[in-house]
Amino acid sequence: MPKLSPVSRRELVRRLRALGFEGPYPGGKHEWMRRNAVRITVPNPHEGDLDPALIRRMLRRAGISQSEWLGV
Repeated sequence: MPKLSPVSRRELVRRLRALGFEGPYPGGKHEWMRRNAVRITVPNPHEGDLDPALIRRMLRRAGISQSEWLGV
């Protein structure tokens, strides 16, 4: 299976929308996205791409497999 690679915040939001998530919606310190009862926090776009370890944690919380993520 191919490894996860770093992605920009914009690409993260695009892929999550393709997987059925809505948003991002404004929150306290971070925006968030939702799909049915699943709600995940979207990191702020400070600098550079998002680390694969952070993406992996977000996918686990959202119930998305790596193969599903890479297929988008």
